[in-house]
Amino acid sequence: MHDGKFYELRTRRKYDSATANSIEFDGISPLGPHTNAMSKAKKSSIEVQGTAVAVLSDKNGDYISLTDMLRAKDGEFFISDWLRNRNTVEFLGIWESVFNPAFNYGEFATIKSQAGLNSYKISVKEWVEKTKAIGLKATPGRYGGTFAHPDIAFEFGMWISPEFKIYLVKEFRRLKDEENDRLQLGWNLQRTLAKINYRIHTDAIKETLLPPAITKSQTALVYANEADLLNVALFGQTAKQWRDAHPDAEGNIRDHAPLEQLVVLTNLESLNSVLIRQGLPQPERLLKLNEIAITQMRTLLSANNVKRLK
Repeated sequence: MHDGKFYELRTRRKYDSATANSIEFDGISPLGPHTNAMSKAKKSSIEVQGTAVAVLSDKNGDYISLTDMLRAKDGEFFISDWLRNRNTVEFLGIWESVFNPAFNYGEFATIKSQAGLNSYKISVKEWVEKTKAIGLKATPGRYGGTFAHPDIAFEFGMWISPEFKIYLVKEFRRLKDEENDRLQLGWNLQRTLAKINYRIHTDAIKETLLPPAITKSQTALVYANEADLLNVALFGQTAKQWRDAHPDAEGNIRDHAPLEQLVVLTNLESLNSVLIRQGLPQPERLLKLNEIAITQMRTLLSANNVKRLK
């Protein structure tokens, strides 16, 4: 999309003898950074052979609870028992070397040299602090426990039992498939709504803005201006500005819009049709639509509303 910021229209008012209170545009400026609702972890749960296993999803990806998985292993075991195994340490080191540019190889070499000895023992917290690992994490608080990237969690599942690992992989894939299906359904619904409202929107332009007997090129020009009115109000840039900034991207600015922006776009198209029929000049409509876009995006990006949408 664009640079990830919301935009507001800068305006100043100056006295005019005819209107006594006219608006003059002073450009478009960023509204400022906003909070990404998905930065907060989302908790899901899968059931593996009768054991409920938590899955946390945040901006860094999915993490599966090793603490929950451990309850399925017979006997008195701890995650540190698995972590002290030399094969485990070697696997974790290879995984981190592939996916973690900040991995501390010096500390890892020291740990590896001690792994497997009776005197060797290390906690997840110590492993992360010493090696700067990202595949494992110990989290406090409401969803506290030890969590691992799915690649590592699957390996931990093999330590519990080969059968447990198979069912873990199966249930995790089912969870992700269901999430993708819900997301795709919501996306298709909003794209359909946007197309329907675009037809209503263009009909309003025909009725109010288009003079009779104009050429097709003139008609296209008016549509383009109205489409860019909405683009500027919502995205802070015109379609051409977006294409110039993304020369290799397929489609247009709206094809790359996230679900939340498509919802707001649908509303803006309907509202703009009403404003057109009311005879408001384009500059005034742009200001109103931008204010509405900012308000609605703030509302949609709150955690509760994003969860309700998806």
